[in-house]
Amino acid sequence: MGVADGAESTGLVRVIGRWSLAALTITSVLCSGVFGLPATFAGLVGGYSVVGVFIASLAMGIIMACFAEVSSRFSEAGGPYLYARVSFGKLTGVLVAWLLYLAQAAAPAANVNLFVIYLAEFWPAVLEPWPRFLMLSLLVAALTIINVAGVRQGTIANNVFTIVKLLALASVVVAGAVMVLKQPTHIQPAATHVPLRSWLQATVFVAFLFGGFESALAPMGEAKDPRRDAGFALFATLIGCGVIYVLIQWVVTAILGSSASTQRPLAEVARITMGNHGAAIVAVSAMVSVYGYLGAKLLGMPRVTFSLAEQGDLPRIFCSVSRKFHTPWFSILLYAVVIWILAGIGSFAWNVSLSVVSRLFYYGVVCVAVMVLRAREGPAKFRLPGGPLLPLLGVAVCIVLATQVDVRQSNIVCLTVLAALLHWTWLRTFRREKEIPQRARTGSQ
Repeated sequence: MGVADGAESTGLVRVIGRWSLAALTITSVLCSGVFGLPATFAGLVGGYSVVGVFIASLAMGIIMACFAEVSSRFSEAGGPYLYARVSFGKLTGVLVAWLLYLAQAAAPAANVNLFVIYLAEFWPAVLEPWPRFLMLSLLVAALTIINVAGVRQGTIANNVFTIVKLLALASVVVAGAVMVLKQPTHIQPAATHVPLRSWLQATVFVAFLFGGFESALAPMGEAKDPRRDAGFALFATLIGCGVIYVLIQWVVTAILGSSASTQRPLAEVARITMGNHGAAIVAVSAMVSVYGYLGAKLLGMPRVTFSLAEQGDLPRIFCSVSRKFHTPWFSILLYAVVIWILAGIGSFAWNVSLSVVSRLFYYGVVCVAVMVLRAREGPAKFRLPGGPLLPLLGVAVCIVLATQVDVRQSNIVCLTVLAALLHWTWLRTFRREKEIPQRARTGSQ
């Protein structure tokens, strides 16, 4: 029996098709970072930035390919948590679940704040305490209602956000490309030597840009054909987002110069290429991107706590499914509340510092899981070529990038690991206390 066989009926409805899953994955990846990080990347590697984005995308592609093979073995909800639990046991599974939840709760919380910041372009008073509080609450509440009302509604909303987001980004790229092709660009000759540390730091930023695809793998219990479609969604995301990132980097570098330092590079590109309305167009694009990103997280991440409860690692209420809507309502509400709370104290910088460390840890775990599951379960539905080469390269990428992260700013990650260890200890004690009375009853019969 495969690792995904024999699952009991959960009450969830399999309505997410191949293209909807791809849209969910793309939206989970295309977050607000694409509106700011191209200038940072250019500042690090100069005229090499376009080539650098391409190379860094290939590095992330190795990790995503490992996820594609592992995910082809599973059809239940849970994503990286489930993969780690089956491959390495409950301790690793619980640790991955906590780090995954941390990374994927802080990120949308910070992005909600970014939505308000961009909204201030049209309504400056929204930055005041009470208007800000009300807007944060409204943003989270609206998407929570959509996702509780049904996975089909959440999927439709996500599809719409994905299309609008891609069209908005495409408009900036096309306008910039037209200008670049009509007149000489500002691309300067690259420096003869770029320090290795600059390359690695730039790759960390690209890893952040691609981060989030893993949360789209969580609702596999509601996908029509998860073993087949997960790999398709991952590779569609890798190719689609990789092309978008390379084109955006090319336009930003060509129009603003290879040493662009603005915090809003796409707004500057739009202002130069589309006139006075350019900044407003990009502001709307950023808000659509952020809101779509939040919607994708509310669709995907609650399925992680659902899976934890289904496996017995959280109380059963976490896997409660609405009889009317067939959605894990409690896990959705809990995740929305966590986002809502963190949105009051989160920031984009905090998102980066919290998410990168935890992501690299469970990325490495899944890369190792490729080899473990091959030895234990045999061939997967989708198998990577090259034997252990790509999984080992994926682990190496995670280790090298982890050396570039400032862990001094990530104390909350250490607290999360401690919480995961306490959770695991509680589980062992709780299970033992339940087993002892059961054995006593059995022995007395």
